[in-house]
Amino acid sequence: MSNILPLPKPTAQRAFPNWLEAYVQHQRYSESPLNFHLWTGIFTIAAALGRKVWIDELHFQWTPNMYIILCGPPGVAAKSTTMRQGISLLENVEGVRFGPQSLTWQALLQAFGEAQTSVKIPGQEDPALMSCLNIGIGELGTFYNPDDKELTDQLTALWDGQMETARRRTKKEGETIIKNPWLNLIGCTTPSWLKSRFPKTAIGGGLTSRIVFVYGDSKRIKIPYPSQLNVDGEHSKEEKYLIHDLRRISLLAGQYKLNPAALEYGNDLYSRIHSGNSPDHLRSGRFDGYIARKQTHIHKLAIILAAAKRDELVITKEDLQQAEKYVNRIEPDMAKVFESIGVSDSAQNLGELETIIKNYKKITLKSLWQEVYRTMDAFSFKNSIQSAVEAGIIEKRQIPGEVNNFLLTYIGIKSGKKDEVTNPPTT
Repeated sequence: MSNILPLPKPTAQRAFPNWLEAYVQHQRYSESPLNFHLWTGIFTIAAALGRKVWIDELHFQWTPNMYIILCGPPGVAAKSTTMRQGISLLENVEGVRFGPQSLTWQALLQAFGEAQTSVKIPGQEDPALMSCLNIGIGELGTFYNPDDKELTDQLTALWDGQMETARRRTKKEGETIIKNPWLNLIGCTTPSWLKSRFPKTAIGGGLTSRIVFVYGDSKRIKIPYPSQLNVDGEHSKEEKYLIHDLRRISLLAGQYKLNPAALEYGNDLYSRIHSGNSPDHLRSGRFDGYIARKQTHIHKLAIILAAAKRDELVITKEDLQQAEKYVNRIEPDMAKVFESIGVSDSAQNLGELETIIKNYKKITLKSLWQEVYRTMDAFSFKNSIQSAVEAGIIEKRQIPGEVNNFLLTYIGIKSGKKDEVTNPPTT
């Protein structure tokens, strides 16, 4: 199973031709979903870059900071363990500042003040002041309160990463001035926490449209003892060179420019995003805010992908194509997460029943009711079953000889395939 990365000579400027690919390969003995490692690597490169690089678009700038949330059931996909792999590498890179483990605006403000740094940008006569913070949150629910509207508004504004001055006045401290605050964030949570805590108002033009949700609900592979696969200490050798390259990436500073082929592709990309022909999973108006920011997500990511491969501050067509591919790949799962936020009780009931019916090989209506009667009233149960039938998600057929019992068969909107679900309950 060992697939050792080619280790270069220590004198090489870069150890690997593509840091992100090397990082994901380095995690080959981890059970976590591949996308968890990919987006952790993306966060890691962004942290090394900070606000020292950007794409200038006259009225605004695109910078490489990301808000990434790894989402999955507890104890299955090792979200926090995956996230810590990237942060542990960053701890070896000079100049990377980490934010507070308490996400209050007061704590953020203090941390931004402590992180303020003067940075020399090639081609600029005067050093640039900036305050860059990177935050890794093992349990999002422990550190972020969605009911804190002021903090949510600040996080929303900080995602833009613009060159601006943030001012904050308190009775105790007076006015605090932060030059060019920049926040790069990765966190971990579960679908149930998002359902119960994220308000509906967070959708659309709010914070969630600025977040990349990366979903995983199963182990990629099963390895009881990863250490037994570490041939000749290859893991520590690879880590050494990953840190070497990450330090070099952290030295990049200045304006990224799109080459002619990238500009041509970017124009086509813009037209496609705003054509009104969204994929089926993004047709709901709940995703309008995300679609409006998809171009920004892709260009932020393109900076990171370019930095992973070269020292030249150039965005190529291939960088944009790869960024679009990575974003498109996780959109169906992002849609699942979005649809769970701020939904009505009836929609949650329907979703719960659909999941149970889908997971069973066969289920009767009576058996399904026995599974959920402690958490759902009879009226909601009957309405949800009827809604699922009318939506074409399930088929309901009377069981011969049982007047009040039916067989429920899962169909599913996306695949159109019939998966018989036996043991349907009675309505």
